[in-house]
Amino acid sequence: MKVLLIVNPLASAVTGRTRAVIQKALSADHRLEVAVTNRRGHATRIAQNAAKDGIDIVVVLGGDGTLNEVANGLVDSGTAMAAIPGGSTNVFARTLGIPDDPIEATGALLDSLEAGSTHRIGLGSVNERYFLFHAGIGFDAAVVEQVEKKSGVLKRFAGHPLFVVAAIGTWLRYHDRKRPAFRISTRKVGDEEIGDLENTGVEGLFSVCLNTDPYTYLGTRKISLAPHANLDTPLAMATFKNLTLKRLLPVLFGSLGIGKATTTSSRAVDLRSDLTEAQAIAYKSVPLQVDGDFLGNFEEFSFRYKASCLDVVMPIKTPDLQNY
Repeated sequence: MKVLLIVNPLASAVTGRTRAVIQKALSADHRLEVAVTNRRGHATRIAQNAAKDGIDIVVVLGGDGTLNEVANGLVDSGTAMAAIPGGSTNVFARTLGIPDDPIEATGALLDSLEAGSTHRIGLGSVNERYFLFHAGIGFDAAVVEQVEKKSGVLKRFAGHPLFVVAAIGTWLRYHDRKRPAFRISTRKVGDEEIGDLENTGVEGLFSVCLNTDPYTYLGTRKISLAPHANLDTPLAMATFKNLTLKRLLPVLFGSLGIGKATTTSSRAVDLRSDLTEAQAIAYKSVPLQVDGDFLGNFEEFSFRYKASCLDVVMPIKTPDLQNY
């Protein structure tokens, strides 16, 4: 089998020793090539060329951002993507049930390759950029922007505490936590057209479009915003209409599984599912993040669902796909 290993050398869990062990393991039974990323967007170009060259599997040693770039390069191709966790959070790999340790994950990957364990999943997109697990506009994208402004060394070793500090700082700077920043309209499976923005849309300060659940992890705990979202069904959209502590904290605790309030029960959140399309218009430009990478500030957002468009190598021993 022809395998390409794409390595992000800046990912937090990627060391020279880890990389050497993984390369040796993958090359034992497969024709292995190795490519190292050196700039943002590089992994997408590498993945596109790999698909054209007939590579069977592209293995990603990196974080969610590198996985996202590779996925964008492999959409609608015959080349499958496999994940070896190398980042600080590794949301997509953890969602699939892949071990956190890169060496252990490599062993699981070799078992999956031998068994031919792959599954073709659907993806979401926003403004023509595909995402594996979620895209966010507003508050969480502003948090990601602040994290990315930190030094590379701090990002590499601070991990989750850095995100928590950035989230608190960003929330404190949101002077208006009640007045909406944008309006979103949606289209569900079976609808002939997208809903009218003025009459059926919802106003919000922060919205997440999810391709699967959980939204992310805080340490070992899942943050679940759309419990029924999974990689085989259309998108879910959680829109927060109020960011005051009185409204936000109960939902946060509930999403962590330590409270009663959830996105499905809180009046502060509008949760929609089985979406094939969504459109958001901002009253002024707001930030956008995709799979944890900040993309910039925009005034218009076009979300789409694309079914069965990416082959992913799955661990052999995983929960039912409906849990992804």
